[in-house]
Amino acid sequence: MSFFNSIGRSMSRAPRPPKRSTTPTSATSPSTEHLPPPSPTAPTAPKPLYLCSPFVEAALVVGNFKTIVMQPKHVDVMEWVASNIFDFYQNLNLFYGVLTECCTSQSCPTMSAGSQLNYTWINQDRKSVQLPAPTYIDYVMTWVQNLLDDENVFPTRSGRDFSPNFPSTIKHVYRQLLRVFAHLYHAHYEQILHLRSEPHFNSLFAHFLAFGKEYELLDIKDVKGSPNAPVGIGLLWERWKDMGIITS
Repeated sequence: MSFFNSIGRSMSRAPRPPKRSTTPTSATSPSTEHLPPPSPTAPTAPKPLYLCSPFVEAALVVGNFKTIVMQPKHVDVMEWVASNIFDFYQNLNLFYGVLTECCTSQSCPTMSAGSQLNYTWINQDRKSVQLPAPTYIDYVMTWVQNLLDDENVFPTRSGRDFSPNFPSTIKHVYRQLLRVFAHLYHAHYEQILHLRSEPHFNSLFAHFLAFGKEYELLDIKDVKGSPNAPVGIGLLWERWKDMGIITS
């Protein structure tokens, strides 16, 4: 099901979390490009913990997410997508807040999401630049928060309609939130295990993937990457499909 041809109506949401710090002026927008690191002969990495049993099976939700992501009766699709984007952002922000002490410029000098993949940012000169992961993530989360606070993008008042650009904006938001998930799985899953939060984090991400697939917000190339720069979570996507958690 796609919502890209739907006509939206106004919506209401729960109170928003406190605003994050203002995005620094050195960055203007998220990049849609990624840059592999200059290491052509990197040694074979061990199997990620998130692909190993019992961690890959850890979840709060048993079964398939298909019924969870279905649009409720009498709920406008734009409102349904907007409210879920708000929840995904809020929950991911809470997880990242717990991991900020582990995600530093020293431990994560690049926005890595695989052994051969670093995401880049488009700066004010429209050039792709590499940023430390915490800087990149702060830019993304601040950008999304600003969108949530913008009545022209996420209307909350009665009688206000969603912008015709809402679907394309949300798809861009989804891509950037996916990158935050990808980095946390790649670089910080061990810390998530120490917190015994893998069932919560896995269920949040599986819900995110299932929702994005159902409403055509996910680009498969963003999930899997390219042969030369694969995204680590691409294998998790395939594993969960094989397990029936996400539908093919």
